[in-house]
Amino acid sequence: MPLSSSSARWLLPLALFILSITWGYTWVMAKQALAYSPPFAFAAERCVGGALALFLTVKLMGRSVRLVAPGATLAIGLMQVTGFMAFQTWALVEGGPGKTAVLVFTMPIWTLLIAWPVLGERIRGTQWLAALSTLTGLVLIIEPWNMHSSLFSKFLGLMAALCWAVGTVLVKRLRAQQPVDLLSLTTWQMLLGAVPLVLLALVIPEHPTDWSLSYIGILVFMAVISTAMCWWLWITILDRVPAWEASLSVLGTPVVAIVSSRLMLNEEFKLSELTGILLIGGGLALLSLIGWAASRRSAMK
Repeated sequence: MPLSSSSARWLLPLALFILSITWGYTWVMAKQALAYSPPFAFAAERCVGGALALFLTVKLMGRSVRLVAPGATLAIGLMQVTGFMAFQTWALVEGGPGKTAVLVFTMPIWTLLIAWPVLGERIRGTQWLAALSTLTGLVLIIEPWNMHSSLFSKFLGLMAALCWAVGTVLVKRLRAQQPVDLLSLTTWQMLLGAVPLVLLALVIPEHPTDWSLSYIGILVFMAVISTAMCWWLWITILDRVPAWEASLSVLGTPVVAIVSSRLMLNEEFKLSELTGILLIGGGLALLSLIGWAASRRSAMK
């Protein structure tokens, strides 16, 4: 059910804030988790745990677990869960502590390019200023001119970004074609997307997972909060605004990732990082202002 304009003014920014903080810190926790579990096993364990948490939530809320639009949901799961999680986790391993994995946040660029012909979404007027500000900030944070890692690790990060972008557009297209409960959609895409990850973890030879208390704690957070809750929040946000706007809005995530990793490692910030953070913050603030002005105009009609 659509949010009222008064509720949307604070609920959507709150959802974006929670999403950015949680997903941003997730990068730090994911790197810690890979010390206990190999990449494909970790991705599978995370998504299976997320699917179980979502199914339990649906049951407790008394909602139907019937699968609607199985073909479209499977495609979304393969893109937004299987492809994204596999390439993202693999990129974390191959890219090490560098910024290669952060290339997944080129996702807004691919979403802009795909959403234009597929969804007919257009950026207009001052929206261009917000888009240019956030994307310029992203480039300054990633510093593509200063990457010394392998071409393969960069490829993995870009593939994760492309999978996420395609999944984003598929969600928007499905919701435009037929009504689908967002929590149910999140649950089924997580379950269907987790199956190939489990198969990959079984087929690819990897060292066994170290089921220590530390890893179990990290996995519970990653599965329940970062995966189940945050993917539901993401699809909910995506349902309220254009795909390109939702994609730009989530760029608060790499900002949190950079800030949290710098603080935890007691490292100094680079001037380019600080400039990028300010540009992304300014772009997101402008997007919020544009959305607030649009809601005001709608309420006055």
